[in-house]
Amino acid sequence: MGSLKDELLKGIWHAFTALDLDHSGKVSKSQLKVLSHNLCTVLKVPHDPVALEEHFRDDDEGPVSNQGYMPYLNKFILEKVQDNFDKIEFNRMCWTLCVKKNLTKNPLFITEEDAFKIWVIFNFLSEDKYPLIIVPEEIEYLLRKLTEAMGVSWQQEQFENYKINFDDSKDGLSVWELIELVGNGQFSKGMDRQTVSMAINEVFNELILDVLKQGYMIKKGHRRKNWTERWFVLKPNIISYYVSEDLKDKKGDILLDENCCVESLPDKDGKKCLFLIKCFDKTFEISASDKKKKQEWIQAIHSTIHLLKLGSPPPHKEARQRRKELRKKLLAEQEELERQMKELQVANENKQQELEAVRKKLEEAASRAAEEEKKRLQTQVELQARFSTELEREKLIRQQMEEQVAQKSSELEQYLQRVRELEDMYLKLQEALEDERQARQDEETVRKLQARLLEEESSKRAELEKWHLEQQQAIQTTEAEKQELENQRVIKEQALQEALEQLQQLELERKQALEQYEVNYAHPCKYVHLNS
Repeated sequence: MGSLKDELLKGIWHAFTALDLDHSGKVSKSQLKVLSHNLCTVLKVPHDPVALEEHFRDDDEGPVSNQGYMPYLNKFILEKVQDNFDKIEFNRMCWTLCVKKNLTKNPLFITEEDAFKIWVIFNFLSEDKYPLIIVPEEIEYLLRKLTEAMGVSWQQEQFENYKINFDDSKDGLSVWELIELVGNGQFSKGMDRQTVSMAINEVFNELILDVLKQGYMIKKGHRRKNWTERWFVLKPNIISYYVSEDLKDKKGDILLDENCCVESLPDKDGKKCLFLIKCFDKTFEISASDKKKKQEWIQAIHSTIHLLKLGSPPPHKEARQRRKELRKKLLAEQEELERQMKELQVANENKQQELEAVRKKLEEAASRAAEEEKKRLQTQVELQARFSTELEREKLIRQQMEEQVAQKSSELEQYLQRVRELEDMYLKLQEALEDERQARQDEETVRKLQARLLEEESSKRAELEKWHLEQQQAIQTTEAEKQELENQRVIKEQALQEALEQLQQLELERKQALEQYEVNYAHPCKYVHLNS
């Protein structure tokens, strides 16, 4: 029931849209009353005038939208529909309401009847969403079926070029665009109008009327047993046969179910290409025109019975359902892919934001580092300036120290010069002492040789005492200078300790010499006194 409802809604949608003259999405109540009445008539649904008048009261304000009409349509019409109405009559009623307003004014290569069949086929192949469109895959399927029905090869490259020029802003074609596409002869070049019309009719019979196979064959009668040519039409659960292919004079039906079977028969009674259809209460002997047709019919009937056993829909409906499910699957996969892409995009944006935050942090860190580097350089400059100042002060102190060292060196040099002078004086004193010793030796020699010259010796003694006094004075003077030098040496530096010690040693030796000298001089006086 759901599939039938969806099928009916497509035709009703076309009619409702055609009644919406100003494209506002709403239709006047009077028009909807007429539409509802016509629908009840063609769908063989009992009329409910009370519900109709109650739903479309004249005191209501304004027209009714599609959504406002749907509750009444579902409750009082579609839910009561049984599968006992003429679908062609229903489609023709909806077609009549919308064709004049929407069919192109451009001349078409097909008749209005062919356009109607294309319109019905569109409703069969279109997507179950509104506004109704037929997607490129179904357009290709329809055009391929038409091309095969016309007996020409399918031009895939031509269709690919058509798809390339297809408007990317649209997901598919409307029914009127599809009618114009088929009617302008773009995919039927070289074909006459009749061939195109026959191809449309064949595809219409297969897709809409569920005609699985049709054609002339010869049937054996049940009563008179005569053989008569009939036009056979195979549908999912019945084989109907007519006087001719115009289907005006129907002669009978062969009801098919899962218990029926089809068998090939040998030629007999001058009839060839025979096969037998066995049903519950009857059997039918049929003769095909040739072996190929015979095999095609046997295979078609056998496949139909097999589908009845499986409870499966006709092949074209099953194929349409599979294509829709595949598109839904692909759409779901595409939506999932888009969702994943959005998630990736969001994650990427988040990552970009994180990277931007990291970049800002890096910039802030770089700024802080630059500031710290500036401060470091400033500190370094200050330290260098301070170091330079310290270095200059150190140089100045060093220079002063060098000057002090130079001064001390000069003073030391003077001191050393004084020491050298003292040493020279000391040497001179030593020479004097040596002279004195030599003189004493000479005096001893003279005393021995000139013992008689006492007076001269006395005189000399006096002179010697005088000289001794002078020498004593000189020694005292030398001692004073020595003491002064010693004081200077102690104050300035003790580095000359060794020299002073030598001087002291010399002084000691000199004293000893003086003492020896005094001793030596004292003895001669005593000697002179004794002699006196």
